[in-house]
Amino acid sequence: MSDADLRETVRARYAAAAAAVSSGGGGCCGPEAVEVDENFGAGLYSASDRGELPAEAVAASLGCGNPLAVAELREGERVLDLGSGGGIDVLLSARRVGPAGKAYGLDMTDEMLALALSNAAKAGAANVEFLKGTIESIPLPGNTIDVVISNCVINLSVDKSAVFAETFRVLRPGGRIGVSDVVADDGLTPAQRAERGSYVSCIAGALTFGEYRDGLRAAGFTDIEITPTRQVADGMHSAIVRATKPAGAVTPASLPVAQGESSCCGVSACCTTDEQSLDPATSVAEAKTASGCGCQR
Repeated sequence: MSDADLRETVRARYAAAAAAVSSGGGGCCGPEAVEVDENFGAGLYSASDRGELPAEAVAASLGCGNPLAVAELREGERVLDLGSGGGIDVLLSARRVGPAGKAYGLDMTDEMLALALSNAAKAGAANVEFLKGTIESIPLPGNTIDVVISNCVINLSVDKSAVFAETFRVLRPGGRIGVSDVVADDGLTPAQRAERGSYVSCIAGALTFGEYRDGLRAAGFTDIEITPTRQVADGMHSAIVRATKPAGAVTPASLPVAQGESSCCGVSACCTTDEQSLDPATSVAEAKTASGCGCQR
């Protein structure tokens, strides 16, 4: 299966999950949670966390952990959630950073973005913003985010080195990551990982502990810690990943757009002061509307 086919398989799975949650609301007991096993889903959050949120945000949770439990968010920080889905981690982050902070969610699935925007409105969250795009090409300027979180999404990427590089770029110097992900024992080959589950079950795409450390180190991260929390399959673990962008590391504010390459939002340098429509005949606002961009500037 090609990288494009894998990405579409993942997108379709999460689109179906969002549709299932959206169509299941309205009953006395709220929407049905997306079916997952005990290693994944809203059960990994405390009852108090779940009680803070719209039922649809809780029902759409498909992660393998609770990144907020280790991200140590502080008042006034800017947080980015990679693969934000129905918005559970974005909404919880927004409460922790307070009105002076901001929580961004990035997702490639229109159905999940629509669900997340609905959940944010129900929660009355004013300090959130949801962006449409891929985690391999983050539509935010560099050196602007204090903390990057993610919940069992990086293992779904077909280009993890790009994810690590982009995460490093958008973090401010001294910024940090606090990620939940599935990680494989160092002895497992890609074929053995594939035997333990499909890409959409968050297993087959997992890096080994060594590969994960090497990937983060190659992107420039330091203070790397990968701590397994529980086994989700033979030799496969839910894990907490922490790392830091060195205080002296400053990266370009935005990545160049290759000639002929289109942006996910129909503009170049999306969400920066330099953004321009890729079609000279349309305005930035028109380009974003036409592309279905989730940016709310």
